[in-house]
Amino acid sequence: MENNINKIIEELLNSFKEGKISKGEVSLKLKEIYFEDIGFAKIDHHRLLRRDFPEVIYGDGKTPEQVLEIAKKILNYSPILLVTRTTVETYCILKKEIKNLQFDESSNLIYTPLEIPENKLTKGITVICAGTSDISIAEEAAVTSYLMKNKVVKIYDIGVAGIHRLTSYKDELNKSNVIIAVAGMEGALPGVVSSMVNCPVIGVPTSKGYGSSFKGISPLLTMLNSCSPGVVVVNIDNGFGAGYAAGIINRAIKKND
Repeated sequence: MENNINKIIEELLNSFKEGKISKGEVSLKLKEIYFEDIGFAKIDHHRLLRRDFPEVIYGDGKTPEQVLEIAKKILNYSPILLVTRTTVETYCILKKEIKNLQFDESSNLIYTPLEIPENKLTKGITVICAGTSDISIAEEAAVTSYLMKNKVVKIYDIGVAGIHRLTSYKDELNKSNVIIAVAGMEGALPGVVSSMVNCPVIGVPTSKGYGSSFKGISPLLTMLNSCSPGVVVVNIDNGFGAGYAAGIINRAIKKND
């Protein structure tokens, strides 16, 4: 997938060289690429150059109209759009003006599918979760990693309450470059998985569980206190953060290879 900003810069320089636009016009356009001020938001288009992935819209607390305005600006420079923690109502408004959008009901994500054949995606990321109640957060992680051009393997409902389910996937887990392990309740899954594999494990505590799990505090502390080396932990219910981190790790491994 082509980086649209690189293409825009090349076209600007060619237009300036051919005398079609002035130096001042080039300067104004480059300033807009740095970030675009639309009043209620300042959109970081430059992030696409820095991270090879555009700014992501956090949908919670934004009106559908605000999300639409930001989304249209992002798509001027990037073929990728991702809106997290959003609603089907927002999706219905966006799809009237933006083509090729998908809404993932389980994770409440709006995104543009990649225009890349599956066999061209980078292998190496596996997303697992302890129970079906954790799937929404796992899907947030999986879609994020996918949009970073990865072929994501998903293995769900393999928590430690039936550890034979987890161990039956040992071979698949050991093929991973990085594993995202999503779990609520006591949050033991990432530590157990880390003891079985030779790759980094990103733990994602979820707010699923009974009262003493304190809406994710208990699994968070379990993961932070894991005695198995190689476990790192993101915030409670932060599937997006885990998926993004896994995408960066897998990209670095591919680059070194």
